[in-house]
Amino acid sequence: MGVYLLLLVGTTIAVTDAAATCAAWPACGDGFALPTTTAGALVIGHRLAAVVVGLLVLAAGISAWQADRSRRVRAALGVSVLCYPAQAALGAVVATTGGTSALSTAHLFVGMVIFGGLVAALAWTLETETGDPSDGPVTDPDALSPPDGPVDPDPPTLPDDPVTRARAIAGAYLRLTKPRLMWLLCLVASAGMALAAGPALAPRTVVLTLLGGVLSIGASGTFNHVLERDVDRRMNRTSDRPLATDVVSVRNALAFGGLLTVGSLVAFAAVNPLVAVLGLLAIVFYSVIYTLVLKPNTVQNTVIGGAAGALPALIGWAAVTGSIGLGGLVLATVIFLWTPAHFYNLALAYKDDYARGGFPMMPVVRGETETRKHILWWLGATLVGAGALATWESLGWLYVLTTVGLGAAFLWAVVRLHLDRTESAAFRAFHASNAYLGALLLAVVVDTLAV
Repeated sequence: MGVYLLLLVGTTIAVTDAAATCAAWPACGDGFALPTTTAGALVIGHRLAAVVVGLLVLAAGISAWQADRSRRVRAALGVSVLCYPAQAALGAVVATTGGTSALSTAHLFVGMVIFGGLVAALAWTLETETGDPSDGPVTDPDALSPPDGPVDPDPPTLPDDPVTRARAIAGAYLRLTKPRLMWLLCLVASAGMALAAGPALAPRTVVLTLLGGVLSIGASGTFNHVLERDVDRRMNRTSDRPLATDVVSVRNALAFGGLLTVGSLVAFAAVNPLVAVLGLLAIVFYSVIYTLVLKPNTVQNTVIGGAAGALPALIGWAAVTGSIGLGGLVLATVIFLWTPAHFYNLALAYKDDYARGGFPMMPVVRGETETRKHILWWLGATLVGAGALATWESLGWLYVLTTVGLGAAFLWAVVRLHLDRTESAAFRAFHASNAYLGALLLAVVVDTLAV
């Protein structure tokens, strides 16, 4: 995380031109003078921190060799150690010459290679120290299939009182929309809009885009309930869903989902045609491609399915610009990378339930040790993606502090998951992932809208 902090702070210094206040090496002025401005002090602090972090990287490399770690751990740390002097040299050149875009990009890239080497070394070390050698694939992926035949649910029990009964039915329809997903996905779309427009963001665009987003999420969730109703009856955590218990009929749920779809497309079309197309794509992708094709058939369902959560970023960007731009694509990539690091924790907690439903989730097919390692891989990739997004000029220190601080908390929870290997640890990492992304998106909104 020290390396990651250096990456983000260095990127922000470059974007804000703070380095121009101390364009010498190793200090300011003639190369040995103290800084006279706050920005200059920040630059010097960054350079001093680079020395400290460099010593920590070197110590980690020496420790790996002395402890006779595996060859891949030593190789990963070796890459980080060897790249560190090159990174420092590039930093010195950029600072003293102003650098070119190519040099700045190379500086950032080498820093990410160092960070990636450390993440790889950590993942392989934890796999060796906490993994269970007997925890291999527990089910043949080709043989894994949903159990034959539906389970007959118990007759639905609704209150006799008309008012209470109406409330129960309304609550069932609300549950079909998966409201717990709405806040985060709407925040993704909001971040996309803010990143594209900044303080000039129009309230009408926000209201119509978020209205369409809420309705499209509700439609996708409803169709998901319809298509998975038989499997839901076999899983403990989903057996009480409205269609699994016949509180809502399939016909009524389809009509409800259809109305939500039409409403969402009307709201999206009022923004612009591209948003409507992306909104329809999001509904179809989650309802059909993910639910019917990916989820029951491939262990990569969570990875590929991450595109559904990434689409709101493109919708938010397109709502402002009428096109799919680089900023929206980078934000969507961050969401895509975050999804496996987030959902694999839930898959660990509900491993037996997913096996009962016939879903080839990573813990079911590959085992818990492999899943925990993949969570760390994807977390590292998420932080790299968030680091790339930090190069956006409208993002500032709030974004940097958020991704570093909450990223460290997320990493801590994932390391504890490796050490504890319990259901509660999986839920803790799951909630940490939610906190990280939620705070990151809020930071994007606040930084970009700040006047």
